[in-house]
Amino acid sequence: MVKLLGPAEVRALAARLDLTPTKKLGQNFVIDGNTVRRIVAAAGVTAGERVMEIGPGLGSLTLGLIEAGASVTAVEIDRRLAELLPETLAAMGAPAGSYDVVRADAMEVMPDPLRLTALAQGGEVDDPSALVANLPYNVSVPVLLHVLEHFPTIRRGLVMVQAEVGQRLAAAPGSKIYGSPSAKAAWYAEVRLAGQIGRQVFWPAPNVDSILVRLDRRAEPGDERDRRETFAIVDAAFGQRRKMLRQSLVPVLGAGASAIIERAGVDPTARGEVLTILDFLRIALAARSA
Repeated sequence: MVKLLGPAEVRALAARLDLTPTKKLGQNFVIDGNTVRRIVAAAGVTAGERVMEIGPGLGSLTLGLIEAGASVTAVEIDRRLAELLPETLAAMGAPAGSYDVVRADAMEVMPDPLRLTALAQGGEVDDPSALVANLPYNVSVPVLLHVLEHFPTIRRGLVMVQAEVGQRLAAAPGSKIYGSPSAKAAWYAEVRLAGQIGRQVFWPAPNVDSILVRLDRRAEPGDERDRRETFAIVDAAFGQRRKMLRQSLVPVLGAGASAIIERAGVDPTARGEVLTILDFLRIALAARSA
């Protein structure tokens, strides 16, 4: 039977590594088993599927995923944590072959190297169908977008992020907090909030609130070229979000920005915060045909 880590086990593992959690790496370890099971349940993890976990740390969430019957590919950038994790998982009852640990920067990991690493470790090489992670606050958005872009087999995800970041990811057009992360995430998936997480379940307790964000992938509205050009429009619109589109998009569309926006069926006097990702795509396509 797989056992989960509690406060004593987490602190003992950290002491063994002489590890002082750092804000730079966003190291706040979950020490509450009920919270771990809640995250796994909210993610809809099923027995037999492969899950990618970013930043497993000491293994709290990893063990919860394995307890639910999943196989886990854990991507960890910290050498000490990556080296200790297999030993910890085995000691807590995780079956052999139920996990692979990949020491890598999550912003650089790609499907093929991931398969090769798993194979070299004697593990499974099937592609992950879900992402479940406690993402470091400072890199959560770029990591999430990288995974969604490069791992199309991931059909759904549940990530724990800083509450402010999660709210922005799930924001709808017209909201004051709707921005570039909201629009870009919407290219890949339906995004919604899935519950708050108290500070007391972490060690050390963070200075910010955390929230769960659920993502369910849907068909992308365009191809890779469409995505790149659309995201450039998104970045320009929110880089000067107080300006009207006919002004903020001049750097990417040129002097004819207003005419291009009109041809896309979008009001040139609108601001980026009211546009859906499909609106941004229409502008990109109109610019291409200009």
